[in-house]
Amino acid sequence: MGRLIAIIAPIAILLVLGVGGVVAVTAMKPEPEKNDEPRPGLNVFAEQVKSGSLTITVEAQGEVRPKREIIVAPQISGRITYVSPDFVDGGFIKRGQVLVRVEPADYELAVVRARSVVASAEQGLAREIAEAELAQKDLTDLGLSDASPLARREPQLAEARAALESAKAQLAEAELSLGRTAVIAPFDGRVRERSADIGQFVSPGQSLGNIFATDVVEVALPLKDADLGQLGLPIAFSSTAQTPGPRVEFSAVVGGQPRTWIGEVVRTGAAINSQTRQINVFAELKDPFGEGADDGAPMAPGLFVNARIEGAKLDNILIAPRAALRGDNRLFIGDPKTGKLSIRPVDVAFSDRTGAYLRSGVEPGELAITSPIQAAFDGMSITVLERLPDGTVKVHGEKKKADAEALADAGTQEGGEGSAQ
Repeated sequence: MGRLIAIIAPIAILLVLGVGGVVAVTAMKPEPEKNDEPRPGLNVFAEQVKSGSLTITVEAQGEVRPKREIIVAPQISGRITYVSPDFVDGGFIKRGQVLVRVEPADYELAVVRARSVVASAEQGLAREIAEAELAQKDLTDLGLSDASPLARREPQLAEARAALESAKAQLAEAELSLGRTAVIAPFDGRVRERSADIGQFVSPGQSLGNIFATDVVEVALPLKDADLGQLGLPIAFSSTAQTPGPRVEFSAVVGGQPRTWIGEVVRTGAAINSQTRQINVFAELKDPFGEGADDGAPMAPGLFVNARIEGAKLDNILIAPRAALRGDNRLFIGDPKTGKLSIRPVDVAFSDRTGAYLRSGVEPGELAITSPIQAAFDGMSITVLERLPDGTVKVHGEKKKADAEALADAGTQEGGEGSAQ
């Protein structure tokens, strides 16, 4: 028995000392401080909503085409004896300029023959007039008042007059054909291509080349019905002096340099495309190779251009970043004071890559969130990082947090000084 007590007593002493040590250490351990500061929310970038005015623009693309373009063709047949040096691919031509001349010898002879026929017909008519006067005198001398028209030579006189008119018509036709030996440009323009040369025999209607007018070029711009509504254009629109069309800014890269030209909408298409459900709006640029050119760079036919069509001007509009618009009509607003998110329905007047333009739903100065947020809800905790115009970022709530830390540090220092005393 004494031996058993000798074995258990040391073990019991060790257990008591161990448990007592654990209790003593636990009692002496300082209690952890509780952090009453709320958990920071999701960091999001935001930009201020501004107020201003907006000129609605609609963008489209199209190919430049001349408003007038024709095939040069002769109205008579013959061999080409002259081709204008300006009648070459890319050449500039003037209205009334002779482009091609067909050999006129045959047509000059036809004019001479026609003039001879006219002279003979005039002589025949004069003779018939004299004979009719003699016949009428004879009938009067005989006292015959009911003589037949044939006796008075009326049919013969009418035939002579008709022969003269026919001869004159043949002369006019011969002179017209002679005049058509010269193929003349009907307008100022340029030559797209030429397909004839000196010595070639041509027939009426045969193509000698293509020319187009340079006074106006046009671009067909396909637009949706919503785009027409934004521009305020009816489907049956045609510009007049009282109702001019919207201004259009064309742009393209020409010769490695960006170029712009200013034109206007002049009319809309007659029908909606059944496949694309779009309607063409036709815009024109006047004098594309002269005053309408951009520093000498013309808006030439065949060029593919981008077009910005200016619509109505809206005043007192709210402007938010385009990235802040969620769906069609929602905006996420961050409250920097409370650190909460607010989902606002807004009335969108227009939006493009430059921004979202709103009629109502927010106020100027509010912060529109541009960062993507998954499963967003009203009252969500956030930390707003505002992008400033100079490119820097302002973190809202930092000053408040810094002030709290400064107060805590001051309290700690005061407590330390009191203990030292």
